[in-house]
Amino acid sequence: MGKRGADDAKFRLETRLALAGRDLARNEGAVNPPVQRATTLQQPMADDLYDPGKKTYGLEGMAVQEALREALRAVEGGAGATLAPSGLSACTLALLTVAEAGGEILVTDSVYRPTRKFCEQTLKRFGVATRYYDPRAGAAIGDIITERTRAIFLESPGSLTFEIQDVPAIAAAAQARNVATIIDSTWSAGVYFQPLVHGIDLSVQALTKYQSGHADAFMGAVLARTPQWHERVQAMYGQLGLNASPDDAYLVLRGMRTLALRLQHQGHAAVRLARWLEERSEVARVLHPALPSHPDHALWARDFSGASGVFAFVLKPQPPERVAAMLEHLRIFAMGFSWGGYESLIVPCGPQIVRSVIPWEAEGPLLRVSLGLESVEDLIDDLTQGFARLRS
Repeated sequence: MGKRGADDAKFRLETRLALAGRDLARNEGAVNPPVQRATTLQQPMADDLYDPGKKTYGLEGMAVQEALREALRAVEGGAGATLAPSGLSACTLALLTVAEAGGEILVTDSVYRPTRKFCEQTLKRFGVATRYYDPRAGAAIGDIITERTRAIFLESPGSLTFEIQDVPAIAAAAQARNVATIIDSTWSAGVYFQPLVHGIDLSVQALTKYQSGHADAFMGAVLARTPQWHERVQAMYGQLGLNASPDDAYLVLRGMRTLALRLQHQGHAAVRLARWLEERSEVARVLHPALPSHPDHALWARDFSGASGVFAFVLKPQPPERVAAMLEHLRIFAMGFSWGGYESLIVPCGPQIVRSVIPWEAEGPLLRVSLGLESVEDLIDDLTQGFARLRS
């Protein structure tokens, strides 16, 4: 790897992101890895075809996928990273790695809805039960772990409603009962919170979001805390025949070079916007864990080193047609799913919220925002005009 190696860990994040995956020998001197679109890999010797130490098929990934995996580990650590075609496929890959017929998985009640759907439909068909738990359970989760429990699936902050979980307490309770833990940690991009350091076994990232950063590539990853867990994920990955496109891997890796800078801008802008929203008469409450008003702010301050650009706020009761008029005529904020790109988005979330343990109750409509790279002053002006339409 040129003049670098394990010592890269001593560098700060921005430097690690600039250096990760840049192998002069592998890349023939280029700072970026080649995009190799390959299925068949020719072998010079017959014995090489069945040598477990040799790469024998393009499905395993080539130079650009290897570089991306190295970059992910440079951010989040762990024993290995496995790429997946999307964020959801990374969630389902992790779940299938731990699932056993006749067993059950404990899932946070605030989980991403497509993950919930996979648990309730696909896993159920294969004899795997799902039980939901209060995202604020913390160490009390130990009281609901049973002999059938095979894993706990966390998401912190919670999807849409932004509950912060006591991850170290949940990981400790799981380890005491030999139960695996998985977390969807996409909100922090592995930068502001490092699950593997806190004892989580598998950390899921939707690379479609912040790592890509440009709304143009689907990809996900599962990072494993130990070599044993990495081997298990890799085995399931191979059995499912998954593949990460070299072109998408290149786009995600390119996005990661600027990840730290974009997150810093988007995180600071989001906090500023959240504080502004707290002062608006149209807003009932703001759901941003970096705000002292958030019920889990103390946990966030203890475990996270920063905040990303995604949060939500609840409007005071409003007729649906006024909310629609507010949203449909914004000039900068666009309505669209996903987040983490360069563009600012706003989405009404009511139809997406599903709860099994703690009912979701709100004063009015819930809106989720994802801040892009625009000027926060312009974004505030855009919402100011939107609120004027809301009142008219």
